[in-house]
Amino acid sequence: MALPITLIPLSVPVFNGKENLYTHQAISSGQIATSGEFIEKFENKLSSRLKTHESVILNSGTSALHLALILLGIGPGDEVICQSFTFCASANPVVYLGASPVFVDSETTTWNICPDILEDTILSRISKGKKPKAIIIVHLFGMPAKLKEILEISAKYEIPVIEDAAEAVGSQYEGLDCGTFGKLGFYSFNGNKIMSTGGGGALISNEASTIQKAKLLSQQARENMPYYHHLEIGYNYRMNNLSAAIGLAQLEQLDSNVQSRRLVNKRYKTLLKDFPGIEFQNESPDSFSNFWLTAILINKDKTGFSNVQLKTALINKGVESRFLWKPLHTQPVFSSSPYYGGTISENYFEAGLCLPSSADLKMEDQELIVEIMFNELHKTAE
Repeated sequence: MALPITLIPLSVPVFNGKENLYTHQAISSGQIATSGEFIEKFENKLSSRLKTHESVILNSGTSALHLALILLGIGPGDEVICQSFTFCASANPVVYLGASPVFVDSETTTWNICPDILEDTILSRISKGKKPKAIIIVHLFGMPAKLKEILEISAKYEIPVIEDAAEAVGSQYEGLDCGTFGKLGFYSFNGNKIMSTGGGGALISNEASTIQKAKLLSQQARENMPYYHHLEIGYNYRMNNLSAAIGLAQLEQLDSNVQSRRLVNKRYKTLLKDFPGIEFQNESPDSFSNFWLTAILINKDKTGFSNVQLKTALINKGVESRFLWKPLHTQPVFSSSPYYGGTISENYFEAGLCLPSSADLKMEDQELIVEIMFNELHKTAE
């Protein structure tokens, strides 16, 4: 049986700026590959926004993480601590390099990596003669992690932090952009992100030499000579000029799109304030989330329905939703990887759901979604 047509998608980009103008200019210039003026313009505008940091734009956030690990010298036999409650792209590049991920559970405030378990993990690995070479933290659904505590642990044990801010473009911690706190950070501009280039990402560092090295590696490590000359292995990771044209236009609208997503989140909280058994992911006083996706936890003992039942009810009405990330330590592909923690991330996966969160989501769409939820609640009361 065919599924109903999706009338309300989970998350789509909004193109209401100069995307058409810039892409037309890129096409007219004849430069749509990995050279052209919009690549430099996009990088410069992004770096200007980040103030003390420079960036290199790439073809994906995964490519950015891969380069970050290479720049930190990660290789075969090394261990890298990873947040378990996230998408597999946060750990896959570790495996690309022959290193091993070590997964850590979440804490209940931000839903991100737990600092206490993180320190216990480091001590445990050191006791086994396997001091981790890096820590990859994630700002889940745009929510900043507990950066103060994490960075103190990083400094204490001299293990660099890589910030996976793939979902957190425009999010801030203590007034500064997420992605700028670690040794390296990166963004994703994938098709459903808060700003999109169709596919793309950026690597961020406050060291100009690091960004220059990343640019070299992202272009097959071709040396600046009049012929093709290579001293090391490189990668085809550079963003193309056409995508960069879209990215520049999207970046110009980022702040307004963040405010729109935050408004969507606020409206959900208002509409569901009296709904029993629903819990939201919330900001701490020092955090500012872009609320890329509004995520909820469902206490089925109070609601009478589970996340699976609600997801089914929504899709039957043409409303797309998505389960929270299945923890990586429970994924078959990582079954042999060490894991530290309890069942926080597993419990969240079992209870959670992401609701439609596009910047142009209308109030009447949200009212329909909440009406479906109340209908499910009333079914259980009958």
